[in-house]
Amino acid sequence: MLKEKMLNALNEQINAEQYSALLYLSMSAWFSEKGLPGFANWMYIQYQEELTHANKFFKYVVERGGKVSLKAIEQMPTEFNDILEVFEKTQAHEQHVTSLINNLVDIAFEVRDHATQSFLKWFVDEQVEEEANVQEIIDTLKLINGQGNGIFMLDREMRQRVFVDSTAAAAE
Repeated sequence: MLKEKMLNALNEQINAEQYSALLYLSMSAWFSEKGLPGFANWMYIQYQEELTHANKFFKYVVERGGKVSLKAIEQMPTEFNDILEVFEKTQAHEQHVTSLINNLVDIAFEVRDHATQSFLKWFVDEQVEEEANVQEIIDTLKLINGQGNGIFMLDREMRQRVFVDSTAAAAE
């Protein structure tokens, strides 16, 4: 059984993951409007990943006998100035999510919830990968100065990304 402090924090994380999903869906829509299907695809895959993260937290809370408490999701931005800004906002958001995950680990440690500490290790590792992936895109955008043929080529590359439910592999 989850202690109340841990349960409350996990419920907050479910909502944070759902917000993340909708943020990336909003970014995907923005890229689609700009005629950048590859970037739109990349963000749509991010949307799918965040939904699987929310569902992984959801199932964990249920599995541990906790009550899931969903809240309304706040409005996310729908307009951006340029491609680089979208990815810089993505990086800032991923860093925020990392801090939320780290806080969950701290709470699990504080309340001596070893099962939740073990569960959260996957998310700690996932956040390292998320931040690194976004930073690589930011670095590339800066290298090509966010324009021209470089954007065209990066957009084509991003079209190749496919969704893989990494949470399914983690459950095995």
